Amino acid sequence: MERVSAWRRGLNALPRLVADAPPIVLIGVGGVALLLGALIVTRPLTSLVLLTVYVGLSALIFGLVQFAAPHQERGWAARIFAGLWVVLGLAMLLGLGRTLELIPVALAVLLLVGGAQALVDAIVDGTVSQRVLWAASGTAQIVFGVLSLTWPDVTVLVVAVVFGVRTLAFGVSTVVRGAVLFSRAPHERDADLFARSALSIEEVYDRRARVWAAAGRYALAAVLVTVSVGGWWLSDWLRDGAPVVDAFYDPPAVVPYDHGQLIREGGFSGQQPEGTEVRRILYTTRDALGQPAVGSALVISPSDPPRGPRPVILWNHGTTGVAQGCAPSLRDASATKWAVPSLDEVIDNGWVVVAPDYSGQGAPGVFPYLIGLGEARSSLDAVVAARALEDLMLSTRTVVWGHSQGGHAALWASQIADGYTPGLDVLGTAALSPAADPHALATELLRDSATVELSILISWVLVPYADTYDDVDLARYVAPGGEAIVREMTQRCPSEPGVVVSVATALGVSEDRPLYVENLAAGPLGQRLRENAPQGPWGTPMLIAWGADDEVISPELQEWFVADLCEQGEDVRYLEYVGYDHLGIMLPRSAFLPVLMRWTEDRFDLRQPARNDCEAKPLGG
Repeated sequence: MERVSAWRRGLNALPRLVADAPPIVLIGVGGVALLLGALIVTRPLTSLVLLTVYVGLSALIFGLVQFAAPHQERGWAARIFAGLWVVLGLAMLLGLGRTLELIPVALAVLLLVGGAQALVDAIVDGTVSQRVLWAASGTAQIVFGVLSLTWPDVTVLVVAVVFGVRTLAFGVSTVVRGAVLFSRAPHERDADLFARSALSIEEVYDRRARVWAAAGRYALAAVLVTVSVGGWWLSDWLRDGAPVVDAFYDPPAVVPYDHGQLIREGGFSGQQPEGTEVRRILYTTRDALGQPAVGSALVISPSDPPRGPRPVILWNHGTTGVAQGCAPSLRDASATKWAVPSLDEVIDNGWVVVAPDYSGQGAPGVFPYLIGLGEARSSLDAVVAARALEDLMLSTRTVVWGHSQGGHAALWASQIADGYTPGLDVLGTAALSPAADPHALATELLRDSATVELSILISWVLVPYADTYDDVDLARYVAPGGEAIVREMTQRCPSEPGVVVSVATALGVSEDRPLYVENLAAGPLGQRLRENAPQGPWGTPMLIAWGADDEVISPELQEWFVADLCEQGEDVRYLEYVGYDHLGIMLPRSAFLPVLMRWTEDRFDLRQPARNDCEAKPLGG
């Protein structure tokens, strides 16, 4: 009789254990398997404990079956792998609470061990077709083990479906077999067993059966190889589309302690509009908690600037993701009029744009998404560091611009500038569709039903807050076993192909249960969101503009913010544009851009604003 690999015995351990059970036992086991398989497939996150127990038991039974194999089939390699399977199975079962968060890694290890064992089986014994199949199976398991480490968030869902479908198939076949046997008389069952044994003996010695079996193995091996190659190619394609953080962003071994110190400057490989010089800078700053950090920025200047110190536009970009690779200075079009409003006119006026990535983008660190002090410090320090560029003379006169998240950053930068960077003369703040009140924004967004986009956006807020503040515990707000999924969502930028993995994962989870299990606007996170609403005072003119059709931040929130500004006596011009969405307010041909340029020219010329809308018109007028 041909030797059966340890891999196959382990894979079919449960069917072997119940093969000769009474019909009623078969029906019972099959029914339980059907329920378990259906639950795992349809509710992967809810049944994560079951999945973990299932995988752990499978590994444990796998090892025990190998130990119970006949002596002649247990070589040194089989004994080693049997021990590994027992240890891994027990580790998953005994460390269940911790395993829930480590299940992608645990599954990857199981796949790698299983793959290694299949390759050993292919070397040690078997017919040619068996060795080919075991080699293909081993390679496939190793490939998917590596991919499990690369895409841990989707691994849980894929493995859940695979195990669930396999369990469903086992349940159906076991129930059917039990029902068939149950319907027969006892002597018929014995005859059936004898017939199946005789048939098995005939098949072993039947040449035609061996040929067909070998052909089936070759076909299955081809399928495994094809799937492995396809999975590896898809992974490479997704990863190749991700931004590459080059060595420019690596901090030196010794980082200057003082904030605003220029570490290095370098070229920018993206688009450079005619008449401009674009460079990258790396500099020292402080994070949200006041600890030393490193930031990066673009400096966009006229290639032939007028004589004398140049006024500075401090441009704070909107949401681009929160991963290190999502830095605008890594993107091709970040120094164009599509990324910086009215850039061509800014350059024609002889002004210089300093566009920070914020700390944690480009340079390593925790990205301070909607965390005011972290955004503001890295923003202001970019201007201070740019002043150290030898061939560029910058004025202290600075006007701060920002859109969306950048509007939040701009408001915070102007608020702390006098105390944090007293050498800069901040003359005004233009906030375009600003996320001025993170708590109010979170409360409004959570009123709607959960969507894929909202799930990803929440991860961008929750993870940086949890990594910054000790009292914000990620586990409190995320479903058990979902932390890996949420963290992986923060590792991809909206512009890269890999974001489809986050979308697919969010879709899969949304069919199961909510990924977030607590009100995000409550508890420690809610309190921290409130703390990160800029309060002022500013004491310099402000320009606030938004679109009436903003689909991200409702006009009502902007009206409330402006009302608060007017109530505390700020000098504000505010404008709402009908027909403009969240991004449209800053794009080329926006009717707002000429207003922005004239208002900024007045700031640099030290002229008083032509109007203060807090006095000139009622809110909404």
